[in-house]
Amino acid sequence: MLMGGFSLIYIKTTTMEVNIITKEDLDQLKFDLIEELSVLLDNRRSHSQKRYVKSREAKKILQVSSGTLQNMRLNGDLPFTKIGGVIYYDTQDIQEMMEANKQ
Repeated sequence: MLMGGFSLIYIKTTTMEVNIITKEDLDQLKFDLIEELSVLLDNRRSHSQKRYVKSREAKKILQVSSGTLQNMRLNGDLPFTKIGGVIYYDTQDIQEMMEANKQ
């Protein structure tokens, strides 16, 4: 468009929002990320816990000797499954035994 020998130029301007990130913002982000990762790891641990454990792991959980674990089996105090000579214990049974003997 011409006006008196001059052409008009339309310039479209945009405004850009500027965000300043402070050290406190970064610290909060770090804290939030650590919290989220912690929750994810806790969920993963609880889902990945084995349903059945062998005698070695059962002894470690119960903090008992091989003889004591054998007595628990023989007395019927701790149910077990034997497959091909390997004895397995249900972790739920171990937890129930721990709860039942809580003092």
